[in-house]
Amino acid sequence: MRFKVAGLHIAVIVFSMMLSVSAQARTINLVGFGDSLMAGYQLPPGDGFPEKLQAALKAKGLDVTVANAGVSGDTTTGGLSRIDWSVPDGTDGVILELGANDALRGIAPEQSEKNLDQMITRLKERGIAVFLAGMMAPPNMGDDYAARFNPIYEKLAKKHGLTLYPFFLDGVVLDASLKLEDGMHPNSKGVDTIVQKMEPAITQFIGTLPTVKN
Repeated sequence: MRFKVAGLHIAVIVFSMMLSVSAQARTINLVGFGDSLMAGYQLPPGDGFPEKLQAALKAKGLDVTVANAGVSGDTTTGGLSRIDWSVPDGTDGVILELGANDALRGIAPEQSEKNLDQMITRLKERGIAVFLAGMMAPPNMGDDYAARFNPIYEKLAKKHGLTLYPFFLDGVVLDASLKLEDGMHPNSKGVDTIVQKMEPAITQFIGTLPTVKN
């Protein structure tokens, strides 16, 4: 009888370990939420940032999906109006990239900050982690505007304890060969550059997500 009880205990332990491993080996679901830079403006299918980031993460052996919730022309106001329904339940993390169109249109940085703050708050209330991708005001907006706009991402990251990637277009914005003819949006090679530079930070962000989703 003792051998049977011991065998039962071992079986329970092994079964529990199998369940634990199975629960942890789940797909991490990310959503890229942003404007045309996220949507893949004028790029062939599969060449957008979310798609190429997913491929890069899978190449590292990470079981991750990156959904594309980018809308060309979107501002932070537009993003706020759709954040609830554009990010589905079951999402583990959002790569939040918005603000470029606000700066191009001269929208008050204080309003952009308020909109981003509300988006982050709503996502956190749903238990969804946020990776914040920053933007910088274009030079033609002037020093005063830049001084008000550029710091908002770091302020929000500190306020909410977020992972911050300071500038989404880092490595691309000053290289014409990595941009479309409009001089603003990345081409396919530009997206490759963004993914290459951002991937380590995204990988680290993924490492902070819970392995088991309640």
